[in-house]
Amino acid sequence: GGNTFQKMGVVEPYQSDNRAEGRIAVTKEEADRFNFKVPTLRNVELTYPYFHDGEAGTLSKAVDIMGRIQLGKKFTPAENAKIVAFLKTLTGDQPDFKLPILPPSTDKTEPPHPFN
Repeated sequence: GGNTFQKMGVVEPYQSDNRAEGRIAVTKEEADRFNFKVPTLRNVELTYPYFHDGEAGTLSKAVDIMGRIQLGKKFTPAENAKIVAFLKTLTGDQPDFKLPILPPSTDKTEPPHPFN
């Protein structure tokens, strides 16, 4: 994940009030309609809400939706709980960091040179 795009709704169309149609907005290729960027599963329990439109506020709801639209399956509560438990094992320790405090820019501040 992270650098891949996948179709949302393989078995059943994803129904949403959100009008986003995926990567087609950038590529103009019909094949990219409803293809969305897939983020990594690392720390997935911390990155709610889920999906491009924030439809799923919990991992449990996200698992139910994905089971239905991607697999054509309705998970039992026990199956859902096992999948959610697995996804939670992908949560790691969050690094402790502080954002730097930079001095204010002036008219003598050099502009950035990101490609040199």
